[in-house]
Amino acid sequence: MIERLLKGFQRYYNIERNHDENVPLAARCDYFEHSQKYVISQKAELWSADCEEFLYILDFPHLTPELYREWLDVVRQDGMERANIGPGHMYSYITPVFVCDSCDAEARKALRRCRIYKSFHFSLHGWIDVHTVLIEVEAGRVTSNRGGHHAGKIMKKILGVSPK
Repeated sequence: MIERLLKGFQRYYNIERNHDENVPLAARCDYFEHSQKYVISQKAELWSADCEEFLYILDFPHLTPELYREWLDVVRQDGMERANIGPGHMYSYITPVFVCDSCDAEARKALRRCRIYKSFHFSLHGWIDVHTVLIEVEAGRVTSNRGGHHAGKIMKKILGVSPK
C-alpha cells in the first residue's frame, strides 16, 4: 500500500524514505511551489507566493488513540520547523497519512475532529494547516479530517478505493 502511494506521489513530491525500521515513519514527501507576477522585468515584482506541503506516511499495524496523538504531535512539530515562514509565504500544509491494518474507533474519531490551524502576522506571512488522512488496509477505507478532504480524495484515486 505504501509503495503504491509513493509511486503516485513521485511525480509531484521530493520523497525521502526512512530506512529505520524502529520508527513507523515510512517516508516524508515535500512539495514546494513559488509563484510570482512582475511587470517588464523580474526586478519589478508585483507579488510572490511560496506554498509548501510536508506529507508524512506513517505505518502502523494497529492505530490506537495514544499512537495517533503522539505521532500527530511529532509530525506537527517537524512540519512547523521545516516551514519557511516570512514575507512571501502563503501557506504550508502538514499532512500525516496514517496507514494501518486496523484502527480503534476512538483514533478514527480523533483524526476526523483534528483541526490545527495557525496564521502568522494576521495571515500576512501565511498560515499552516494540518490535514490528516487515515488508510485502513483491511477495511479498504480512507478517512480524513475536514481540511484533509481533498487529500483523502487523492489517496482514494491512487489506491483505487471507491468513494463511499
